[in-house]
Amino acid sequence: MKVSQINIKKDMTITELIDQFGESGVLGAGRVARARDLLTNMIKDEDYNIFLSLGGPLVPGGLRNIISDMIKNNQVNVIVASGANITHDLLESFGGSHYKNIGKNDEQLNADGIGRIADIYTQSKDFETFESEINKIFEKISAKNSKISIQELLYKVGYFINDENSILANAFKYNVPIFSPGLIDSMFGLQLWIFSQDHDFVVDAVADMHILSDIVFESKKVGGILLGGGLTKHYTLASNILKGGLDSAIQITMDRPETGSLSGAPLEEAKSWAKAKCGSNLVTVIGDVTVIFPLILASAIDKI
Repeated sequence: MKVSQINIKKDMTITELIDQFGESGVLGAGRVARARDLLTNMIKDEDYNIFLSLGGPLVPGGLRNIISDMIKNNQVNVIVASGANITHDLLESFGGSHYKNIGKNDEQLNADGIGRIADIYTQSKDFETFESEINKIFEKISAKNSKISIQELLYKVGYFINDENSILANAFKYNVPIFSPGLIDSMFGLQLWIFSQDHDFVVDAVADMHILSDIVFESKKVGGILLGGGLTKHYTLASNILKGGLDSAIQITMDRPETGSLSGAPLEEAKSWAKAKCGSNLVTVIGDVTVIFPLILASAIDKI
């Protein structure tokens, strides 16, 4: 079969462009098209429970509304998020923002109370507001719960958030569980630890596995959308060992496989561990999540 050359025309839609990628069928363009097609099929198939794994600075990087809309539109059933993405979602809910185009070096940023994530910036005053507001919520939750799982904690936090674009608020509203196995490794986790020093409040990470295993066992099929790598990717894969692995998954990552890291491992490697089923449909795309995922999701929605 010959490679079809990509043709660009005026007023071309995203779907038309990605269809052209698919017709070429090669290199990154072909993978993007296959990931779009697989994502479309997973969303359309009501037998799928779809796990969305959020690694890396995806909320600061502009994907917050996209994730919230996926929750609202029943395009995701379970979220596995880093503690940082939880924190940054709440930071915006409490009135903070993420910024760009601040032309200062890192020592100047430090003096001005500004933190940097690549070319994204945050202000210390926004985190001060975050600390104050999250502690008020911890007070309300701990008044009725002395011991709680991470998933239950995040669900209850979502109840107190009044922000239509918040991931946590929408997860509460639409009953989409959020798991965050590395929650303590974040500003949320730091405030939780400080709060626990003078409150009878214990967060039980192991208890999440009872909830998660029920979801896996009750699913007819499980699909994965793995954005970035790290702990959130592994938690999504490993939890599905309980039932022989994922049935389908797409992965978008900038990491490479040569070092043996999980973040850069192609999804096919997961078959050897029974984290993905033999015969499962898997697509790995090497590239920037903040560029590629909005494109394939927009095209998938257009095709549904």
